[in-house]
Amino acid sequence: MNYREEFISIIKPILKEGNIKQMEQYIQHRSTTTLEHCIAVSYISFCIAKKWHIKCDYFSLVRGALLHDYFLYDWHEKDDSHKWHGFNHARKALQNAVEDFDLTEIEKDIISKHMFPLNIQLPKYRESYIVCMADKICSSYEVCFGCACFAI
Repeated sequence: MNYREEFISIIKPILKEGNIKQMEQYIQHRSTTTLEHCIAVSYISFCIAKKWHIKCDYFSLVRGALLHDYFLYDWHEKDDSHKWHGFNHARKALQNAVEDFDLTEIEKDIISKHMFPLNIQLPKYRESYIVCMADKICSSYEVCFGCACFAI
């Protein structure tokens, strides 16, 4: 099984859980929806871990990455509650994810610390570092090129 097939076998059932489909309603960067962004971050994280033979919990890596921006609102709206989105959305994503999912400690760490160094707390797990890096890669691509960095 190649990386893509293995990734799809992990992520497919997760996409049916909670309010994940709601992320399709919100734009993350330019024309990329929050769901597209999270799938891309999840896939890039998975590929980095596999390609570099990093021993980790691949299920928690994929799931945590998929939920890292599970804040479920449009941060582009002119609203005082979105003013500090870059600093606060990880906390809101974790709060929503805890309500809808039974999370592992790794998944909680991924979600709460993916904005490092903007959020000062250091990631605790290698999975969290991988997602943090993949998020920066995907976000940069989306801002520069206006679309998600891959298509499943």
